[in-house]
Amino acid sequence: MTERGELRRTPLYECHREAGARLVPFAGWEMPVQYSGVIAEHRAVRTAAGLFDVSHMGEFRVAGSGAEAFLQGLTPNDVSKLTPGRAHYSALLTEQGTYVDDLLIYRRGQDEFLVVVNAANVDGD
Repeated sequence: MTERGELRRTPLYECHREAGARLVPFAGWEMPVQYSGVIAEHRAVRTAAGLFDVSHMGEFRVAGSGAEAFLQGLTPNDVSKLTPGRAHYSALLTEQGTYVDDLLIYRRGQDEFLVVVNAANVDGD
């Protein structure tokens, strides 16, 4: 939310509105939950394609000579197996191994990663 308590809007907000989206509050953002209906949208995704606006999600750049080791200590997946340009879905864990959030880790270069976290957990992750 903004400082005035207003819901934030993604850069695609007007596109969602023009497409007839039903917009709902989500983690401080005004986000589309459906357009033509769940069944019609399910069929469209199964037979053609779907688009999900992720611009509300959190992004963290992890870079430097210790970036890979740092991420290895936070997630159960083997980050060393990622080659530049590839990504994997993983989980963020505490030191005790309990689950905090699901995330995507993209390897952008030898010592550079992009970590995408859920909007609801941006401040906590």
